Amino acid sequence: QVQLVESGGGLVQAGGSLRLSCAASRSSFIKTMGWYRQAPGKQRELVALITPTGNTNYADSAKGRFTISGDNAKNTVYLHMNSLKPEDTAVYYCNARVGQFTARDYWGQGTQVTVSS
Repeated sequence: QVQLVESGGGLVQAGGSLRLSCAASRSSFIKTMGWYRQAPGKQRELVALITPTGNTNYADSAKGRFTISGDNAKNTVYLHMNSLKPEDTAVYYCNARVGQFTARDYWGQGTQVTVSS
C-alpha cells in the first residue's frame, strides 16, 4: 500500500502560478509518480509524470508551462504550474504506479485548482 498526500491547490488568476506537492508514504518499487487532472464532465487526463531517475513526460497542454520535479529523499513530487489558464481548472490527482513485476496505480484524494479569467 502507498498513501499519497497532496497539497497546494487553490484559486488563482489567469497568468498566475501554483505549486502542487504530493508525498508518498514509501518509495520502494515506485515506477512513476505524476499528476492527472479531471475537469467537470471530462475524463481524467495525464498532466505530467516523472521516474525515480528524473525522466519526465508531459501532456501537450502542459509543455512549456508546467514543470514536474521530484525529491527522492522526501518521496515527494512537485508540479510547478505557470501561466495558468482558465482551462487548467480541474481537480488534480497525484498518481503513483507501483510494483516490482506488475504495476498498480495509487491515487491521492485530489486537490482543486481553479483559474479565474
